[in-house]
Amino acid sequence: MKFIPILLVFLSITSCKENNSDTNIIPKEVSEETVELSKDTLIYPEEVHFKSIQQVTFGGDNAEAYWSFDDKQLVFQSNFKDWGVGCDQMFLMNKGEVFNGNQPPMISTGKGRTTCAYFLPDNQHIVYASTHLVDENCPEVPLRENGKYVWPVYDSFDIFVADLEGNITAQLTSEPGYDAEATVSPKGDKIVFTSTRSGDLELYTMNIDGSDVKQITDELGYDGGAFFSPDGTKLIFRSSRPKTEKDIKAYKDLLANGLVEPTDMELYICNADGSDLRQLTNLGNANWSPFFHPSGDKILFSSNFEAERGFPFNLYLIDLDGKNLKRITHGETFDAFPVFSNDGKYLAFSSNRNNGGGRDTNLFIAEWQD
Repeated sequence: MKFIPILLVFLSITSCKENNSDTNIIPKEVSEETVELSKDTLIYPEEVHFKSIQQVTFGGDNAEAYWSFDDKQLVFQSNFKDWGVGCDQMFLMNKGEVFNGNQPPMISTGKGRTTCAYFLPDNQHIVYASTHLVDENCPEVPLRENGKYVWPVYDSFDIFVADLEGNITAQLTSEPGYDAEATVSPKGDKIVFTSTRSGDLELYTMNIDGSDVKQITDELGYDGGAFFSPDGTKLIFRSSRPKTEKDIKAYKDLLANGLVEPTDMELYICNADGSDLRQLTNLGNANWSPFFHPSGDKILFSSNFEAERGFPFNLYLIDLDGKNLKRITHGETFDAFPVFSNDGKYLAFSSNRNNGGGRDTNLFIAEWQD
């Protein structure tokens, strides 16, 4: 669940998506020289973990770029109006391509709204969630409920498998309610996803063919955005877990209307079967979009816990025991959705940097150094 409305609202009032740009987009190969030349303007001096950086998109809202298992391609979602879409759809790119003229190939149906695509181990198929079976039009995106910023939780989301030409080859979920936010274990055997089939937003796992569904979490609150550790043994995810009677009632009332409030989230970690669950952060504000460092010993995530007005969001690194918190990016607006390549050499992420002061959120790929 990216929902770029979070970027617009958090950035306009204080920031997982929706807006515009003046540019079209054409893929072109980028030389190492070009990447290095961009370093002075795209990397802030304090960002010592970025050896080089490459801006990939130049307009619209682009996020959740996930690598193929062989690190040769990425799939991402965008609502860039110049690409002919009214809300998030899935697009494919080869590593090294930049889109600054014409659009990349769309590999979702172009119908409904999509979210959270992820490659399957064969590098020829993706899983993603879509609302198109219920309505081929883009669903409405409520941003405020009783003065509070909210995310929609569409009951019409189900999880599908598609090939890289955009043909749907399988439907993995058909339960009533929200099924989305699917990601695949690096071992290639399991998918973790979020569902409301129990009446609450909980984590589940299933085999990559949709069989053997198991519930992983069972505590009241929104559990989502989960990722496996590099060895497939652990899960990291974001959660908003209400504790007081007032907060519990507010959460249940919102969920009954297909909404959640994502402004107070912490990170939780557990074994892949749900055992040994524990809270990793206790920072306040919104801590989300976590991803394991290639070592498996640290978590990279986005947070606005240092912000006084809701932004900026920056990337932080933290050990699995909750110690040694370190700030990685130093932007003034929004950095989120960090995803390491499988070989650990590159980091894809979304940022508002270099957008001319507007609201476009673009994809960047940085060469990582520890």
